[in-house]
Amino acid sequence: MDRRSVLKMAGALSLYGLPVPAMLVSRLAQGKTVGKARAFDYAWLKGHARTLASRPYQDHQGELPASLQSLSWDDYQAIQFRSDKSLWQEPGSAFHAQLFHLGLYFQRPVQIYEVIDGTARELAYDRDYFKYSGKQPLGDLPDDLGYAGFRLQFHTNFKLDLAAFLGASYFRAVGEEMQYGMSARGLAIDTGMNRDEEFPAFTAFWLEKPKAGDTRVTVYALLDSPSTTGAYVFDIEPGRNMVMDISAALYPRKSIERLGIAPLTSMYMVGENNHRVADDWRPEIHDSDGLALWTGTGEWIWRPLSNPRQLRVNSFLDQNPRGFGLLQRDRNFDHYQDDGVFYNKRPSVWVEPVGNWGKGSVMLVEIPTQDETFDNIVAFWNPDSPLTPGKEHLVSYRLNWGDTMPESPYQLATTRATRTGRGGVVGRDRRYFSWRFAIDFAGGMLDMLGPDAKVEEVITASRGKVEITSARPLHAINGYRAMFDLVPDDSGEPIDLRVYLKLDDQPLTETWVYQYTPPPLGERTT
Repeated sequence: MDRRSVLKMAGALSLYGLPVPAMLVSRLAQGKTVGKARAFDYAWLKGHARTLASRPYQDHQGELPASLQSLSWDDYQAIQFRSDKSLWQEPGSAFHAQLFHLGLYFQRPVQIYEVIDGTARELAYDRDYFKYSGKQPLGDLPDDLGYAGFRLQFHTNFKLDLAAFLGASYFRAVGEEMQYGMSARGLAIDTGMNRDEEFPAFTAFWLEKPKAGDTRVTVYALLDSPSTTGAYVFDIEPGRNMVMDISAALYPRKSIERLGIAPLTSMYMVGENNHRVADDWRPEIHDSDGLALWTGTGEWIWRPLSNPRQLRVNSFLDQNPRGFGLLQRDRNFDHYQDDGVFYNKRPSVWVEPVGNWGKGSVMLVEIPTQDETFDNIVAFWNPDSPLTPGKEHLVSYRLNWGDTMPESPYQLATTRATRTGRGGVVGRDRRYFSWRFAIDFAGGMLDMLGPDAKVEEVITASRGKVEITSARPLHAINGYRAMFDLVPDDSGEPIDLRVYLKLDDQPLTETWVYQYTPPPLGERTT
């Protein structure tokens, strides 16, 4: 399975708001199970993952009846769940669970178990859990067929999804806007390298039945890939921000050159700072507009996203990071004008490490795209110390999904917009190529500054010449606008930029960082 197949399907479902083809499992008393009931807990799952890692990897991708592999998009869409067959419909239950059908892009069978009082039973396949329309060449399918994944709903609105786990190790969730957007993954391997990326997959899930009145649900997952196995536990709690507490135990089969912990996957095609693809009627198209970092030293960093001409990988070195995330800060409908998929409502996702993660880097991968159904942004933690094959490696973190992050640089102003364009002075002849940057900051103490406050712009560029600098009040947002022109040297290699505002020696803003790639010399017009 390649990145485009996985992400194009997930993006298309979100983009067009089409009914997600799914089947719902009935309550256990009404539905079928397959295999014997067995005792289950997280310790057993970790032992199972460790044992599996000692054996050669077996890929079950595509082990489906031909009728499912050949389903068209329309036929797959025509498989509709039956809401009366949802799991956990007993009075007082705050959660419902539903399962996705196999077929089309989703051809790796996933086993789903229900856990009640420490006992797990595998849920059998039953076509009576569906309703169909149109021609459905499914035929007779076995009880142990399995599923493609599952989704959850909450009692605040059982008609809308709370979270969904579907495709490889991908999962999505919503905040108070109840709007899907970017995705997270269980693990990333060799992302952004000069070879095919490895996509670990969740091959089995154990859904622990919540008790009456519970507002938190627990899901366990088994991860498998050629390089590693893993045992995961997700404690999921809905709210204005959806909170997922995640613990994972990893058991590598072999050395992994680039490991991605807590990977986040998003889409950025067009924004205020990047109009490389500018043939759409909407002014901005993105699930996230920036990478936010809270470093181990306490520095707050904002890195606007971009749709580059070529694959771009940035590493932000750190030790014991306090958090990072892909955020959708711009929530103004006017900036998107999209009344179909509502990019202004897409949730941000913030990763909060539990314990000390040691030395490593937050890596950002930006992939060129012409298609908004292609998730082209990946961010993850890459530890310095490689995982040792044959040993257990534990990691824990919290994911927050929503429009307001639990951590923010409350004393510092944050970046509200990044705009770029041709440099120079209006009305004067331009004698050489330059590129302008305008960065808007607001919040923190900026609205407290008096008219005589001497705010300074601190700019660092790895190459080239910085000129025409200014930092002035921007009353429209009760903040400040920092502006400067960059005159690149003759090289076409990327130039790293850093900007923040200060008053005397006190920082007033987070640190804005950017990587600018100048055009080839022959394309630098004045």
